[in-house]
Amino acid sequence: MNQTTIQRFDVAHGSPKWRSEIALHNGVAYLAGQVPEDACHDIRGQMRQVLAAVDVLLARGCSDKSRILMTQVYLADLSDFEGMNEAWDAWFASGHTPPRATLRAALA
Repeated sequence: MNQTTIQRFDVAHGSPKWRSEIALHNGVAYLAGQVPEDACHDIRGQMRQVLAAVDVLLARGCSDKSRILMTQVYLADLSDFEGMNEAWDAWFASGHTPPRATLRAALA
């Protein structure tokens, strides 16, 4: 039987132990949900922080944002949708935006 290697990065060893930040399998990187480091910023600033964290994780997996296949964005308040889109559009090169679902949800 052919077993495919799964690589996990930044596995939590303390509390909580329930996740790793990135897992690689068959050349695909799976990222954990990211939240802003400083929630004092408006949604544009928070989104820039999250996207910067995604850049770091993708680099750890030898990838970059041009190779993102699909995304999900969770917003606590849908009134932030326009500002989130501004940061999103500035981050991606034209023509390289992946399919995306944006949902309102209580954030963990």
